[in-house]
Amino acid sequence: MCEPIKRKRYPSDLTDAQWELIKPFIPAVSAQATTALHERREIVNAILYVLRTGCSWRQMPHDLPNGKTAHHYFRIWTQAGIWEPIMAHLRRQVRTQMGRDPEPSAAIIDSQSIKTAPVPGSDKGFDAGKKIYGRKRHVLVDTQGFLLAVKVHAANIVDRVGARLLLSHLPRSFPRLCHLFADKGYTGPLLDWIAQRLHWTTELVPQAHNRSHQHWILVDGQPVLLPRPKTGFQVQRKRWVVERSLAWFTRFRRLARDYEGLTTSSEAFLQLASVRLMLSRLSPFRY
Repeated sequence: MCEPIKRKRYPSDLTDAQWELIKPFIPAVSAQATTALHERREIVNAILYVLRTGCSWRQMPHDLPNGKTAHHYFRIWTQAGIWEPIMAHLRRQVRTQMGRDPEPSAAIIDSQSIKTAPVPGSDKGFDAGKKIYGRKRHVLVDTQGFLLAVKVHAANIVDRVGARLLLSHLPRSFPRLCHLFADKGYTGPLLDWIAQRLHWTTELVPQAHNRSHQHWILVDGQPVLLPRPKTGFQVQRKRWVVERSLAWFTRFRRLARDYEGLTTSSEAFLQLASVRLMLSRLSPFRY
């Protein structure tokens, strides 16, 4: 049984049921350690507090583990690669709960340019299309919007190149995946590369018609002006799913801007946000 938390709970804290879901993946205390000052659950709660509130490590509340301690474990666990297995395990459970196959057969790819904070770090650039100096989050999600893979890189890298950085290590990660939805930014040699390297088919979802353009057709030899398309938001086939996933991430204030010096830390926080969202689905809670 889990030991009860002896302090007032924060909304970002894990419940007992949620902790049991991820506990097997969290490295145990070293056998060489003489004492354990903080429980592993409290360290995870401290990391989730930073993710949810967006505060700096130095401003950690006093009833949580010290910020330096929490950051130390965040870094060594990120280097050990524990967040991705947790995310994959929870994603299979959520998909099964929804009555779907645990492994996806289709995915959607997209990117999001985000401003960086004035912190040291490389991999920054200027996205001329979005007029943003910072980094770009390249994400791959399933048709339910759950994160499959993420790659953070400089914003000046175009989507066709960034997609290769994201997809190059995935051939054996998702055995059922065979179809990819993308927008017009993923054209050219990339499509042949995806077909040859990953053996996936790629469907480019067309954008809605531009209202400023007039469209004509011939009827009995006479030109007829078609009615203008609807204004405002228009749902595009499967493309709205990845846009919703990117919106989900904005619930976590640490992800409102890229505050990390290393892109691996940025990727880890995105994976943690996905883990938190899926835990809320598997074990809903209210404080």
